[in-house]
Amino acid sequence: MKVVFLGATKGMGRALARAMAVKGAEIVLLGRDQEDLQRSAADLEAHGARRAAVAPCDLLDPESFAPAFAAAQEALGHFDTVVVTAGLFGTQEELEADRERTRQLLTANLTNTILFCEEARQHLLAAGGGTLCVFSSVAGDRARKPVILYGASKAGLSYYLNGLDHRYRTQGLKTVLVKPGFVKTGMTAGLQPPPFAGEPDDVAQTVLRAIEKGKPVVYAPPVWGLVMGVIRLLPRFVMRRIGF
Repeated sequence: MKVVFLGATKGMGRALARAMAVKGAEIVLLGRDQEDLQRSAADLEAHGARRAAVAPCDLLDPESFAPAFAAAQEALGHFDTVVVTAGLFGTQEELEADRERTRQLLTANLTNTILFCEEARQHLLAAGGGTLCVFSSVAGDRARKPVILYGASKAGLSYYLNGLDHRYRTQGLKTVLVKPGFVKTGMTAGLQPPPFAGEPDDVAQTVLRAIEKGKPVVYAPPVWGLVMGVIRLLPRFVMRRIGF
């Protein structure tokens, strides 16, 4: 496996990159902080990665996407997998109080992530196919009071990724849409964990199996598929009353 990875230095992304490293993957890490990337690359090599290189890429700057993929291609010769775990998070209260933060979150999580995926799609299809694995969220499955703005960004991303699967699977592009529930990471630090809260390493193993099988949609932890199945069936008047 030759992987281009955006978002591998923290949380679920780091856990997934390590799981890939254990299997001997060759990985190019993309991101803004080059020192952080270099530390992460050394960590992946210590975990068994055959190669771990780095290249600059900023999710808030689409002009950085094409050069990042060019650098990844130069480092790996070619790549067959692109993983995107990068994104921004904010509580509904924080986002409602800060219009600029809301703009950045919506831009990063929806518009620019889609633009990054379009760049990845073109590269993978030009090479005959491959896997595009992108982390969205269960927050995009159903509009809920605590995650209106964040959930809207993830709902749009999930819609796009499902569309890619419908359009390009027969051409060799395997799209893996990951919908994490609540996972104990730095992003969720300070929030009260709900029942079924997951750990990054467990999520990583679930996602890696989905990548290997080419599964188009995966909930992680898996129990969140059942939880959100129930939430999607709740009547609107119930959703207005509950705080979940």
